[in-house]
Amino acid sequence: MSNSGKVWDIREAYKQQRNNAWSRGDIGLASSGTSSNGTINKVQISTTGNAVGFGDVLTASTANGGTMSGGQTRALFAGGNQPSVSNVICYKEYSSDGNFADFGDLSVGRQILTGTGNATRGIFAGGRTGIGPTVPSNVIDTVSYASLGNATDFGDLTVARIGLSSMQSPTRGVFAGGGSPANVIDFITFSSAGNATDFGDIGTTTSPLDYFGGVSSETRGVFAGGGDPSNASIIALITIASTSNSQDFGDLTQSRILMAGASNTVRGVFFGGQQNASGGPASNVIDFVTIATTGNATDFGDVSGASSQNSGGTSNGHGGIVLGELQRPSVNYMPGSGRGFNIGGSGPSQYSLIEMLNVATLGAISDFGNLAANTYHLYACANINRIVTSGSDGATVTMESIQTASAGNAADFGDATTARRSPGACSNTTRGVFAGGNNPGSPINNIDYVTIDTAGNATDFGDLTVARAYVAGGNSPTRGLFGGGDPSTNVIDYITIASTSNATDFGDLLASLYGVRAVSSTTRCVFMAGTTRTNVMQYVTIASTGNATDFGDLDAATTFGATSQNITRGCYMGGEISASPYNVSTVQYMTIASTGNTADWGDLKNNMQYQGGASDNHGGLQSS
Repeated sequence: MSNSGKVWDIREAYKQQRNNAWSRGDIGLASSGTSSNGTINKVQISTTGNAVGFGDVLTASTANGGTMSGGQTRALFAGGNQPSVSNVICYKEYSSDGNFADFGDLSVGRQILTGTGNATRGIFAGGRTGIGPTVPSNVIDTVSYASLGNATDFGDLTVARIGLSSMQSPTRGVFAGGGSPANVIDFITFSSAGNATDFGDIGTTTSPLDYFGGVSSETRGVFAGGGDPSNASIIALITIASTSNSQDFGDLTQSRILMAGASNTVRGVFFGGQQNASGGPASNVIDFVTIATTGNATDFGDVSGASSQNSGGTSNGHGGIVLGELQRPSVNYMPGSGRGFNIGGSGPSQYSLIEMLNVATLGAISDFGNLAANTYHLYACANINRIVTSGSDGATVTMESIQTASAGNAADFGDATTARRSPGACSNTTRGVFAGGNNPGSPINNIDYVTIDTAGNATDFGDLTVARAYVAGGNSPTRGLFGGGDPSTNVIDYITIASTSNATDFGDLLASLYGVRAVSSTTRCVFMAGTTRTNVMQYVTIASTGNATDFGDLDAATTFGATSQNITRGCYMGGEISASPYNVSTVQYMTIASTGNTADWGDLKNNMQYQGGASDNHGGLQSS
């Protein structure tokens, strides 16, 4: 099998995984934890050295007693003092410079809580709701990393408590200590909201009981330090998939409480803290352990300024993030690795925002840049290097280009052969093709094409068999398909992308639809949704001709969304449903090679429809 046009040799990926070199997030973060310093400390977990500043949380005074949670691309900070307990959640992308921005609110303001999560969902648990009297909380809140908004109720801890620690696997969050009794360990399952379940106990009377730091691999949780005056240096471990009491791991280099923990799946790092439970001096020590072993901690470096309460930590490579969900191993983006894009759109507002998602990683969406103006009714085609958009609500000739390798704004590409909105689009490795549209209200049959890597005006390609707009486009490396359209039709046309000619009849959709969208592998094209709002997915084999076959159902009847994909997985993003709020932010996914219903992927940042979708790894970009 040729690897031309592909990115990964399977044998090389296997060797990378065997050698623990398959890229994982390696940024570890910890709150400074003082009432006058809101700076977050950052380290590279796989190295050693002193921490550096990562930016400030919204208000410095919230840092005392706040906590952190993080996915693969975004870190959250929640709670703390302000000067009464805070309900603020703020966020920052790991890749960006600058300070944290507002995300939303906790359901209940509190401090000395803990944060955990998997790749898509952040969890905040416990804490105290008052600064004077100790008022422990049993609240567990949840948020989606990919979308801004307030936390929602997840369930309750088995015991209300403060100063608890957390660890995580991809499926479970575990909470240890902090209660009364303080030896409680309980757990939740990320995929289903509900109350925590008893896990076991902190193993011995000399184990840490509260105010300690937690780290984890995909299988093992490790927590250290704590408020037991008989031994505040002990490190304990649990196996996350089991239920049992903790076991001894080793000792810290220095006894202390109120630490923060961060980890990749190999190494755990413990930041700063306070040197005893009765108001002792602040510590600037950073220790690390190898999670899979046992033994005493080793000196890592120092925090950026001694802090008495490094009470919240997280990373972009902790045990809650599955190896297979991570970006492929490279310091820089590798073209064709599965980036998807959601572009422009209309909802409560019109948008110029370009969002980027790693299709293989559930919920991992981030800001990428902006179009020249708020734009909707656009479609897009792409190769591994560049996206080209065409169409807009004003039925213009404008085409813009977006470079997939690095975040940034769109640039002018050239002009279409005719002013239009809502054309269909398909592409192979070199050529992008746009078909149909309307101008405005009058459907057109024009097909034109561009050379994606070369900016310039479009060239006439030929005509569709039926003039129409809101048509879905799909592709193999050689053939492009255009299905449905307005006026409502069930027609599927095909073209040979490398040639120029009029389209040829391919077959029919299951029903007449417009506003339908499509994803495709090298062999199969799957059509999704459409007006008048349907949940139907249907597919054809691209190399043949014939009518569509039922594939499965979307989770709701919808239309006018957008699609993105990698070579195996297709995503349907946003769209219009029949009930308020009508425009939705939902992203759902399916496996192109199989049949079946969609599953939840995560959410866009806004409710929207009429946006463009694109991918650097669709079926038109593979050679075999």
